[in-house]
Amino acid sequence: MNITLPDAAWEGVEASVEALVDRWLVQEGDTVRQCQPLATVVLVKASQDIEAPMNGRVTHILVTAGHTFHRGQPIATLERLP
Repeated sequence: MNITLPDAAWEGVEASVEALVDRWLVQEGDTVRQCQPLATVVLVKASQDIEAPMNGRVTHILVTAGHTFHRGQPIATLERLP
């Protein structure tokens, strides 16, 4: 499953604006629980957490801390655990 910043966070933000991954709170291979914060991002001077949508394992971090991403771009992937 791709992890993205929810569409609601982008409401009212111009399409050309990008968000910044401020810091990761997990690493690749970490097991996470639903609603656990995964990363802190900054969008239009507002900081917010991206949370795990389900229990799983972080398989890949696609956007490293200090880099930007655009609306809908996955920043990590999460594998559902049995």
